[in-house]
Amino acid sequence: MEKLTEQKLSDLFQKRFMEAVTSSEMLPPSGSYREYIRLQSMHHRVIGTWNEDEKENNAFVSFSNHLRASGVNVPEIYEYDAKARIYLQEDLGDVTLFSFLTDIRVTNGFSSEITETYRKVVRVLPDIQVTAGKGIDFNFCYPRKAFDRQSMMWDLNYFKYYFLKLAKVSFDEQALEDDYASFCDYLLKAESNFFMMRDFQSRNILLRNNEPWFIDYQGGRRGALQYDLASLLYDAKADIPQQVREELIEEYLDNLAKIYPVDRKEFKQYFYGYVLIRMMQAMGAYGFRGFYEKKAHFLKSIPFALENLNVVMKKIDIPIQLTELYNVLNSLSESEVLKTIVIKETELTVAITSFSYKKGIPADPSGNGGGFIFDCRALPNPGRLVEYQKLTGKDREVIAYLEAYPEVEKFLNPVLSLVDQSVKGYLERKFSNLSVQFGCTGGQHRSVYCAERLAAHLRNNFPVKVVLKHREQE
Repeated sequence: MEKLTEQKLSDLFQKRFMEAVTSSEMLPPSGSYREYIRLQSMHHRVIGTWNEDEKENNAFVSFSNHLRASGVNVPEIYEYDAKARIYLQEDLGDVTLFSFLTDIRVTNGFSSEITETYRKVVRVLPDIQVTAGKGIDFNFCYPRKAFDRQSMMWDLNYFKYYFLKLAKVSFDEQALEDDYASFCDYLLKAESNFFMMRDFQSRNILLRNNEPWFIDYQGGRRGALQYDLASLLYDAKADIPQQVREELIEEYLDNLAKIYPVDRKEFKQYFYGYVLIRMMQAMGAYGFRGFYEKKAHFLKSIPFALENLNVVMKKIDIPIQLTELYNVLNSLSESEVLKTIVIKETELTVAITSFSYKKGIPADPSGNGGGFIFDCRALPNPGRLVEYQKLTGKDREVIAYLEAYPEVEKFLNPVLSLVDQSVKGYLERKFSNLSVQFGCTGGQHRSVYCAERLAAHLRNNFPVKVVLKHREQE
């Protein structure tokens, strides 16, 4: 982010909150070209956003205002400067549904806790699509007002040019185009007068006080109910067990039926068609970002996507002939290019632990010894204040308290730099484990906050498996 843009965001912050910015933190880039910076003063903390695409900005701001007024958990838009292409939005924290399930399943698998969190999401999804969606101004939709034939063909050709061709998968192009046309004809028969959030997946769902909040719906438009559910349940790296998917479909349909009549058999038949087109769009994105833009971490999703595809190809049962399309999809597992992609996860695991010095330094679970131990006791201690004693370093009040002190950032910046250096070296040398521990007096506030910050930083910047543990909270 250019200094001038950062200064404009700081000025917008001061205009809105009548306080100067005391600290700022650039957030790691995502799959888009938007840039984010966390801005904070003594009493306020927000996400400043810059996006060159003014129409996309207008869509996000308009949808946010409407959905929030309708009771949907989306960020509040505090200020919007359309000319400068910047806005300030509510900071919902760093715990995504994806990071939540990743942490838990390392030790507990795809546990009932994860499943119950997904149930919360599918329970509210129909209200977003049907009830809140009624008043959406589709004139703000960009680039299309609906997930129509043009939108579908864009996605299908995205898959063809950025996945099939870059992965050197052979196919009969005219036969494939004919199947694309038939496939679109079929999908367009599904009822589609609903609000479709478009990229409804685990990284775009944040958990706040154990409730789901939603971001990144600027691509929303009119569409079929099945698409968002397909995006959620067949999100590649979330890797949801098929039995859990089946249960969540039923949970969704039970809640949909309370507000809108639904033919379950027909819904499911169209559902797997929408799963297929969503997966093809996602694979196109993995190919574009991975093969074309050389961003290797996008390629890591491909093995998961291919596993999901194998499941879907056994489930799909639509009443049209798609011979060439099915031939192509069934042949992907034989692609020599795709076989060279590393399966699933890197071998490097970073174990991050918070602890209390009163109870001793934790043992390194890998048995390798070494790693880092950082002493957080020199930082301001919220545990001394009555209002924070029952909270932890994961609570927003404690986070705001700590981040109001510049010395906290001065402590963390070299910590992140040191760990980054080791992670890069360990990846190059193919080491399997790195241990990082943060200690404070009680193991509840400062060490927990620092451990959470490092975990979020590594997940967003390196292809590593992060195992996060707060010893004194367990």
